[in-house]
Amino acid sequence: MTVVELIEAGASQLAAAGVAFGHGTNNAFDEAAWLVLWQLGLPLDTPLDGPTSLADQPVSDEKQAQIASLLSTRITARKPAAYLTREAWLQGVAFYVDERAIVPRSLIAELLVSGGIDYWLTEATRNVLDLCTGNGSLAVLAAMTYPEVAVLASDISADALAVARINVNKYHLQDRVGLLVADGLASVDGLFDLILCNPPYVNSTSMAALPPEYKAEPALALDGNSQGGHDGMDFIRQLLVDAPQHMSEGAVLVLEIGNERINFEAVFPRLEVVWLQTSAGDDQVLLVTREALQADRDALPG
Repeated sequence: MTVVELIEAGASQLAAAGVAFGHGTNNAFDEAAWLVLWQLGLPLDTPLDGPTSLADQPVSDEKQAQIASLLSTRITARKPAAYLTREAWLQGVAFYVDERAIVPRSLIAELLVSGGIDYWLTEATRNVLDLCTGNGSLAVLAAMTYPEVAVLASDISADALAVARINVNKYHLQDRVGLLVADGLASVDGLFDLILCNPPYVNSTSMAALPPEYKAEPALALDGNSQGGHDGMDFIRQLLVDAPQHMSEGAVLVLEIGNERINFEAVFPRLEVVWLQTSAGDDQVLLVTREALQADRDALPG
């Protein structure tokens, strides 16, 4: 069989098995291409059409057997492909990941790389906090995007931070990206000009309906109801109370809330925020200034 035949056959298998996507791909063909190309040791951007295409390259029986085994594992274990390959891509950058951390897919990454939040930053933006950093991907991308900044990446999970350390070291950013075990802002010191946060925000109904691929990830990174709530806003309620005292004058907080805008606005009905345009729409990520948080404290719990 050729490369493209293996990809097409793999896509058919994945589709027939009803696996869930969303951890780097959104369809069976792309998922199969990822797994096949990875098993063959080929770059994920290997051309499958055009004059330099490798689509018709024959694959040895040994490699075919390895690919079949990998696809079988993907179907039976129902783990994201990123956990099987130990690699996830975000904005063209490869990150190490394993089951200790959520698979990186934050929309904040595209805002960093595209300059989508640059309007709210200044030449004085020097200290960045990546809260709930997971595998450290946003911290690394922030350091890459803004060469003058220092980044503190924090997470409640020491296991996740061990994964983040691998990525910080991979890109030789040890001098600019620090790591801290912290529950929210409780153990974080200092003032920050920019806070990035992709927190646990999934509501209880959605958590119960998650496909197995999402349940393979640490629930701590997804479940926004750790304090007994149901709307996914438990972490965010406390965050917006605590954030102003950790923000410098003119600082902004960029917060991803996924599909929870209705719940967010129910909790913070008068808080002035800016909804940022992303590839998933303009209701997934918001920006709020320190001044807005202070001015609207009556809109916040506590």
